[in-house]
Amino acid sequence: MDMDESNPKTLYVGNLDPSVTESLILALFGQIGPCKSCKIIYETMTNARGDPAAEPGADPYCFVEFYEHKDAAAALSAMNKRMCMGREMKVNWATSPSSAPKQDTSKHYHIFVGDLSMDMEQQQLKEAFQPFGEISDCKIIKDPQTLKSKGYGFVSFVKKVDAENAIQSMNGQWLGSRPIRTNWATRKPPAPVPKEVKQLSYDEVYSQSSSTNCTVYCGGLTQNLTEELMRQTFTQFGQIQEIRVFKDKGYSFIRFSEKQAAAQAICQVNGTMVAEQQVKCSWGKESNEPSQTNSSAGGGSGNGTPHQMVSQPSQQPPSQQQYSGSPGSYGQYYANMGYWYPGAYQNMGQGYNMQSGYPAGYGSYPYSGMNMPMQQWGQMQMPPGQQFNGQQQE
Repeated sequence: MDMDESNPKTLYVGNLDPSVTESLILALFGQIGPCKSCKIIYETMTNARGDPAAEPGADPYCFVEFYEHKDAAAALSAMNKRMCMGREMKVNWATSPSSAPKQDTSKHYHIFVGDLSMDMEQQQLKEAFQPFGEISDCKIIKDPQTLKSKGYGFVSFVKKVDAENAIQSMNGQWLGSRPIRTNWATRKPPAPVPKEVKQLSYDEVYSQSSSTNCTVYCGGLTQNLTEELMRQTFTQFGQIQEIRVFKDKGYSFIRFSEKQAAAQAICQVNGTMVAEQQVKCSWGKESNEPSQTNSSAGGGSGNGTPHQMVSQPSQQPPSQQQYSGSPGSYGQYYANMGYWYPGAYQNMGQGYNMQSGYPAGYGSYPYSGMNMPMQQWGQMQMPPGQQFNGQQQE
C-alpha cells in the first residue's frame, strides 16, 4: 500500500455484493488507470460469546491501489455511487495505510472501543491494547469527507482469550482525555429481505373493482409513513386527487382521477420496498361503492381493517336534501311545515294533526290541541327527530 499521505493512491470501496471478485473490481477500476493491487475483505463480526459469526452474505469491502495518484483521484470521481451488480458502490480515499488490513481478519476476534478522544490516533489506540496480545488490525472510524474521528474504533486480536482480557481490563480506563468503553463488536442488523411476490396482472386487478373506484390501499408501512412519501411513490402513475395517511395503523389511501392509473399503481407498487419496508397494495373500497369483499392484491392489512376511504357526509341542511316516497317514510320532510319525522310513525295510522303538529293519537294520550291535564302533558315524551324551522334539535 502507498505510504505517501499527501498523494494517496489507495481507495476504499464499500457496499459490495457478496459475490464480487477481485478480478471484477480490477477490471472495473482498471478502465480508469493501471491498478497495482486489489484486496477484498470478507469481514465477519464476533457474536455475544466472542465467537466469529461467519455470515456468508455479509457485505464485503475492498481496497484498490493505483500506481499513480492522478488515476486514483480520477477513479474516486468516476466510480463513487456507480452501480455494480445491483448495488451502489461507496468509494473514498483509504483514510490511512493501516486502515487496509494486510491479512484476512474475518476469523479473528474484534472488540469495539468507544468514547475515544477526538485527537486519538490509531497508533496510540494500538499501543494501548498491545500488552494483551497479538493485534491483527486496529482502526479508528473517521468521517470520509472531513477525516475527523467519529469517536470510536475497533481492535482485532488473533486469540479470543486476548480479546476477552482486553475487554475486561480496558473498559472504563482512561485513554487520552476520557475513559473509554469496550465490548464485543457486533454487526448491525441486515436490511430486511423482501419476500418474493407474484407479479399482478393488470386486467385481473382492473376487473376486481367497480368502474368508479379509483382508490388504492397501501399497507405495511409501520415506520416513516408520510403523505409526501406516498405522493413520491404514486405520482408517477397519474393525477392524484387525495391522499389519506393513517400513520398509527401503517397504511394509507391514494385516490387517483382515473381507475386505469389506480390499477397500474397496484400492479407496480405491490410487493416493492418503500422506505425499506415491503408494501401491500389493493383496491380501497369507497363508501359509495356497493358492498363487496375486498379484493386484496397483497393480502390486505391482515388485521381485518376495511380498505375503505370514507366519503365526507353531506353538508346540506335537511330541508335542501332530496327525498322521495310516502310522507311516512324515514327521513322525509313536510316541507310546508318545516318539520321532519322519522319513519317510526308511519304505522300509527291515525293521520296527522295539522293544528298541533303531532300525529293524531300519539302514544297513549289522545288529545286535540292543548286540551289535556298538565300532569299528563309533563309525562309525555317528545317525538324523537322533531324539527323546527328546518333544523334538527340536538
